[in-house]
Amino acid sequence: MKLITAIIRPHKLEDVRSNLDKIGISGISITEIKGYGKQKGHIENYRGNEYLIDYIPKLKVEIAVNDCDVQKVVDSIIEAAKTGQTGDGKIFIKNLEEVIRIRTNERGEKAL
Repeated sequence: MKLITAIIRPHKLEDVRSNLDKIGISGISITEIKGYGKQKGHIENYRGNEYLIDYIPKLKVEIAVNDCDVQKVVDSIIEAAKTGQTGDGKIFIKNLEEVIRIRTNERGEKAL
């Protein structure tokens, strides 16, 4: 089992969710985050004053999947989240030792 973590632009969430629904992935967790990478922030104007925004708002999408589903989930996220510009985000894939469904105490792939 794997945990896929995708950092994406906020306005791409519905596209990502829709693509994941199409391939049968229904369980995702979303966290609002801020950060920066190569973008290094940007300047915004507010009431005639310029402000440097160091940290860009992003969303962290987490999905636990079976090993056999990893590539189709990654491909689906890339297809939906890619704009071709700096700041599109990143995808991280980590091994999951165990998953336990609290309600039924099911473990492993059955708990996904």
